[in-house]
Amino acid sequence: ILCLVSAAAALDFKYHHAEELEQYLKGVHAANPSLTHLHSIGRSVEGRDLWVLVLGRFPTHHKIGIPEFKYVANMHGDETVGREILLHLIDFLVTSYGRDPVITRLLNNTRIHIMPTMNPDGFEATKVPDCYYTRGRYNRNGEDLNRNFPDAFENNSANIQPETRAVMDWIKNETFVLSANLHGGALVASYTFDNGNPVTGSLKGYSKSPDDDVFIHLAKTYSSNHASMFKGMGCDNRQTFPEGITNGYSWYQLEGGMQDYNYVWGQCFEITLELSCCKYPPADQLEKFWRDNKVALIEYIKQVHLGVKGQVTDKNGNPIPNAIVEAQGRPHVCPYRTNEQGEYFLLLLPGTYVINATVPGFKSMLKTVEIPDNIGNFSALKQDFSFPEVSDQIRSRVASCPKTPLYQEFTRASAAAKPTVHILVLMTIMLVIFK
Repeated sequence: ILCLVSAAAALDFKYHHAEELEQYLKGVHAANPSLTHLHSIGRSVEGRDLWVLVLGRFPTHHKIGIPEFKYVANMHGDETVGREILLHLIDFLVTSYGRDPVITRLLNNTRIHIMPTMNPDGFEATKVPDCYYTRGRYNRNGEDLNRNFPDAFENNSANIQPETRAVMDWIKNETFVLSANLHGGALVASYTFDNGNPVTGSLKGYSKSPDDDVFIHLAKTYSSNHASMFKGMGCDNRQTFPEGITNGYSWYQLEGGMQDYNYVWGQCFEITLELSCCKYPPADQLEKFWRDNKVALIEYIKQVHLGVKGQVTDKNGNPIPNAIVEAQGRPHVCPYRTNEQGEYFLLLLPGTYVINATVPGFKSMLKTVEIPDNIGNFSALKQDFSFPEVSDQIRSRVASCPKTPLYQEFTRASAAAKPTVHILVLMTIMLVIFK
């Protein structure tokens, strides 16, 4: 244990390969057993553990009212900056807890999950680092993990990989509210949707989600707190990003991406952070990358406390899982539902909203809420719902959303409406001519 603790204390700015990374994470946990929980959510194709370190006052389990946050890096094995700065973020959090009042309050009120590498095989396969491209981008089976998730707009024919399946199960088993995945090769904060259709605005080159204002705020939060991302200069004169952010589809269309999957099926707002023009920069640049991103990483985590949260209960005070809770005017194609503890979390900017809670088979409950800027208090506005006519004996659970492309239904509905409109117009013209 003493060896592990000393290893944890000696984190330097270099690239940590699989054994070193594992040793470091185990050392952190050994040195901070009450603040951290280390576990593997699965294994890569070559059998490497997909390690996640959880930090918080209650690291081993979900606590009612405390939102879940996650960072995932190294999804593309040759995009390496995120992998290393997440290790330094871990180091900063555990050494600041109890000393820095802001970090202490953040960890007391947030459960933070950090996965330094989603593609350990790809990282180990990158024998010759390159700024632009190597085969290490892919997993051992040659699959791009950021094209490997179910897609909300079209059938994704890719075979689900072990790493992807592990992350999908992880999302299903936790109540994640906010997330970011860390990449390299550009300098920008990109937000959902990555794919789209005419209903979401793809014909105009921008695929807009129901929570577009929140996503813009999240992306700007990161870019504005980064040392240079906010300047929007990109990595060359041909590619600029105003304020350092972009809608994913506006940048380039992507099928099977992780951030869209999180938002549609995981009820988790995720953005993609491109942190370095060079995918695999020299190790002597890592300290600067950490300094450039340190404040942004912390400020982004705080955004998990945006909006409103609460519980939905029956007449006996028992939690109602799978109740639908959404803000009016922001319908999700896969409705956002309460977890097993009857909890919901909705990320919303400050303002006035009507929150609609529905237990299928019963009358909906509407409550108007005034959401303040509560991030500094590390707690979203609390608004509970109690259904007096619902009892534990009569309520039933609703099946989870299907894993088929949900936005296809919008397309079909739009297409079906067009002939009807055309027929009505034609009949009107004929009636006028006849008269």
